[in-house]
Amino acid sequence: MLKRLSIENYALIDSLQINFDRGFTVITGETGAGKSIILGALSLILGQRADLRQVKPDEPKCVIEGLFDISAYRLRSLFEEHEWNYEGDECILRREIWSTGRSRAFINDSPVYLNDLKLLGERLIDIHSQHQNLSLNDNQFQLNVVDLLAGTGKELASYREAYTAYRAAEKGLLKLREQYRRNREEEDYLRFQYHTLTEASLELGEQERLEEELETLTHSEEIKSGLFEVSNLLSGEQQNVEALLRMVRDRLQSLKIVYARVGALSERVESAYLDLKDVGEEASRLFEQVEFDSGRQQVVEERLSILYDLEKKYGVADLDGLLALRDEIGNKLQQIESLDEHLEEKEKEVAEKRSVMLEKATRLSEKRRSATADIEQQLIARLEYLKMPHARFNCQIATGREPEATGIDDVEFLFSANKNRVPQPVSQIASGGEISRLMLSLKAMIGGATALPTIIFDEIDTGTSGEIADRVGAVMKNMSREMQVIGITHLPQIASKGEIHFAVYKKERDNSVVTEIGRLSSEERVGEIARMLSGAEVTEQAVANARVMLETN
Repeated sequence: MLKRLSIENYALIDSLQINFDRGFTVITGETGAGKSIILGALSLILGQRADLRQVKPDEPKCVIEGLFDISAYRLRSLFEEHEWNYEGDECILRREIWSTGRSRAFINDSPVYLNDLKLLGERLIDIHSQHQNLSLNDNQFQLNVVDLLAGTGKELASYREAYTAYRAAEKGLLKLREQYRRNREEEDYLRFQYHTLTEASLELGEQERLEEELETLTHSEEIKSGLFEVSNLLSGEQQNVEALLRMVRDRLQSLKIVYARVGALSERVESAYLDLKDVGEEASRLFEQVEFDSGRQQVVEERLSILYDLEKKYGVADLDGLLALRDEIGNKLQQIESLDEHLEEKEKEVAEKRSVMLEKATRLSEKRRSATADIEQQLIARLEYLKMPHARFNCQIATGREPEATGIDDVEFLFSANKNRVPQPVSQIASGGEISRLMLSLKAMIGGATALPTIIFDEIDTGTSGEIADRVGAVMKNMSREMQVIGITHLPQIASKGEIHFAVYKKERDNSVVTEIGRLSSEERVGEIARMLSGAEVTEQAVANARVMLETN
């Protein structure tokens, strides 16, 4: 419930602090005194968009703060889910709006987004204004009313879970079908590419081997000449490196007998001799192996030309790129071939999830339908109490549309205030008083069924007077037994029902006019209600009537 509302530098308000209690609180005041200003300030901490004109002239910013008792609302999980600062039984919502256009929102002194305020505010206060009567024309609002009164929370949550799963599966199926369509369109081209690459008989490392072989074939004469020269220098018939090294080796071995310190040199020369001899033999073998083969060179060049052309055609750097592309295309073709099976499996999954969803939608619909008769009877009884004895009300539920997040039902409220008129859609009701009483009855029913948070009625008495207004007040007072009810009213019949009474008024201060609000004592209430009864000139009879009304209520 709302415990305290503080307002600073908002519109005509310098500084106000209003302390609220449980039960039924009424707020009255002359037209233009500022009741709507207070309600507008409250709306700001419930997430409404700010208007720079709301900041009091010549002030840097306005601040609105509301203190709420949330002990009965079980909101800890909501706070934890959104990482808001949870402080137990009390919660403070604050809004700061600068004349420069900057705006900040806070929950328990921690900055939050405006949508966070709105989300939490919807759990704390329900503001019912004349404008909200228009929501009676909205089929979604009507469906929400039925769900609240029918207690479909469990069934609706179960259905929405199934609906979400179905929609996700359906989205996956559409994506798979689109992929299938695209793949089929490019299948012939992919097969042509795959055939070309497969027919080329590509082998890993082939290009490097062929390029090396071509290099050898192209320079075969130069290679043979060089190898011959190396072999001849190492072990030719004339003086050669091998012979000279052998002489060095033999000389060191003979010296080693008389000079042991050359032993290490002798071993090193021996090793060098053996290595060079092996080099010579290997050079001779390579010399014999290298042959110029013009036919083989042509084959290698033609094969490399094929590889180079394929690389250029497919925009890859080397043979590895061609092999990767071939495998990728092969995988795509394999997927295309198996896509029919995947589509069939996905269609089956979607059908199964749709079946589960529709089954839960049917259960939800049945629970809604089972509650309509009771809703109709309760509402008619409440309307009869509000002096609409011939009212007729039908809650029609039609099934058959494509499933949505709320189910498969279309709800429409049909209403008639006169017995000689067939019930028509609520949107065709002309009387504001009838709409107000219908909405009040619905709010009272919802409040009794779901324990609404604080509810504020902003001039719900529009179009009512006399005994009807008295009964409207009685309904609001009765609702206050289950929740905090605040009523902004112009009617003394309703004001007299309040347990706490605030009056809004204008006051001149420092060459300006400001809005003030005060909690009325018992005697002050007599005067205020007498003013509401008689107008500007309060008569003794009005005072007497006011006392009677307060004593009676």
